[in-house]
Amino acid sequence: MSVPDAPAFGVYIHWPFCLSKCPYCDFNSHVRHAAIDESRYVAAFAAEIATTAQRIPGRTVSSIFFGGGTPSLMQPSTVAAILEAIAKHWTLAPDAEISLEANPTSVEATRFRGYRAAGVNRVSLGVQALNNRELKSLGRLHTAEEALAAVAIARGIFERYSFDLIYARPDQTPAMWTEELKQAIGEAAEHLSLYQLTIEAETPFAALHAAGKLITPNDDRARELYDITQDICGAAGLPAYEVSNHARPGAECRHNLVYWRGHEYAGIGPGAHGRLDIDGARYATATEKRPETWLTQVETVGHGLITDDKLLPEERADELLLMGLRLTEGIDPKRYQMIAGRPIDAECIATLQAHGFVETTADGRLRVTPPGFPVLDAVVADLAA
Repeated sequence: MSVPDAPAFGVYIHWPFCLSKCPYCDFNSHVRHAAIDESRYVAAFAAEIATTAQRIPGRTVSSIFFGGGTPSLMQPSTVAAILEAIAKHWTLAPDAEISLEANPTSVEATRFRGYRAAGVNRVSLGVQALNNRELKSLGRLHTAEEALAAVAIARGIFERYSFDLIYARPDQTPAMWTEELKQAIGEAAEHLSLYQLTIEAETPFAALHAAGKLITPNDDRARELYDITQDICGAAGLPAYEVSNHARPGAECRHNLVYWRGHEYAGIGPGAHGRLDIDGARYATATEKRPETWLTQVETVGHGLITDDKLLPEERADELLLMGLRLTEGIDPKRYQMIAGRPIDAECIATLQAHGFVETTADGRLRVTPPGFPVLDAVVADLAA
């Protein structure tokens, strides 16, 4: 893994459109049945990039991530134009990681060569499950066969690829997950994102769950599935480097490390969030979520910002805890103290150490232990209190 506290700057591009809305998803994604005017959106992305670059000039971009929504619905020429706009206003590092999220339908997989030619060097595939019954229940439009075919295409085109799976699904047994996970590892080159199904408010799954029509595994079963995930991935050489992300050493998603390590990133597009460092202060930014409203605002004033808040030192320090302790590498307490103006409470650390939830490494980093990760939220809350 790269040096944790070395400066890094990422650019996140949000493409908000999907072919359908998955019933578990609370991301800023929108279904539009009319054709999307991609040229108009390209111009707006370029304008927002230019406006952001005026605020934070001279940056070297270490990573770019096209997320969504479904970025693989974009034409490769759209991706190329956005990358050109980024390179026009900032310096693109020679080894920059450029990732794009894709849905593994056969139609979108045919675009992979176009994305590679545009400059994308890593794809993240939203596989989510490896059997058709489960895919249907998750509202996915692809089959397991299409997913594996897309993975094979990605393997042949991109230097790096990853895919996502959701576990702790209704009726999923440890034996079922063990078999599915081992199959996934056989298809994965270097990286897997493995998420426990969570019921997010105001989603169709939330309504079904509240009505008793969607039964998810209880806490004990979910913990068993989590433990299986850690054991099988670890034994296969894909240890967790973050709560839900597993990679061979050196193959971690560098863009997501920008977030988790508390570095600077620009958020471009409808509903994108950013963290910008200006004159020694950090600003939390967010843009208008509704695509058409964002588009009109950018065309009018050059950006879609609806939030642009200067963070207090305590807020920055809390973010470092919240994000950094998700990583198995943990955080540097000296960096926390520099940001917060005070150290982390030593008594709190000692109590959590006594319970086996945190530890201090030989080089002084504070990190959560394997027994601490299942109760990570409580650990972070204690340290931030």
